[in-house]
Amino acid sequence: MTTPRRLIVGMSGASGAILGIRLLEVLRDTDIETHLVISKAARLTIYSETHWRVADVERLACVVHPHSDLGATIASGSFKTMGMVIAPCSVKTLAAIAYGFTDDLIARAADVCLKEGRPVVAVFREAPLHVGHLRALTQFAEMGGVVFPPVPAFYAQPQTLDEVVTQIVGRVLDRLGIENNLVKRWEGLRLRREV
Repeated sequence: MTTPRRLIVGMSGASGAILGIRLLEVLRDTDIETHLVISKAARLTIYSETHWRVADVERLACVVHPHSDLGATIASGSFKTMGMVIAPCSVKTLAAIAYGFTDDLIARAADVCLKEGRPVVAVFREAPLHVGHLRALTQFAEMGGVVFPPVPAFYAQPQTLDEVVTQIVGRVLDRLGIENNLVKRWEGLRLRREV
């Protein structure tokens, strides 16, 4: 019996809810079984920043787990997954993971993935950063986490915010080894001829 390909998607309350939504939209058309956890703050952010209803976002996932359910399948290392993406990832969530304060399912699932050697990609949404943020980011990275700020790839010459979001999601999938055609790939520096 083969284990299905499973990916945990956490959405915390940082700005950038569309990043998690677009990730779920893309994964819906793959063979990957998505397990979604949305924090209370993320529910507010979805409502505030997008035209999406939380129920519609949840329908994009294969399985939805309550944020407080520490008994969920994804809270155990024996439940095999490909890893986890937290998009967007707030300072609070990243610090909870970095310092082992796993009192909600996003932090617990990330902690489990890290202890099992599975990738955890945090699409970290905060700027500017003070030294406390930097220490938490360093701690998270030293534990094996991937800090992935959603930085636009300006070489792709995006014309819309939608193109920026899609490029970022494609790069997150790249980092997990998930094939996609969302990314405009770097083809080397081409200097424009002055006219």
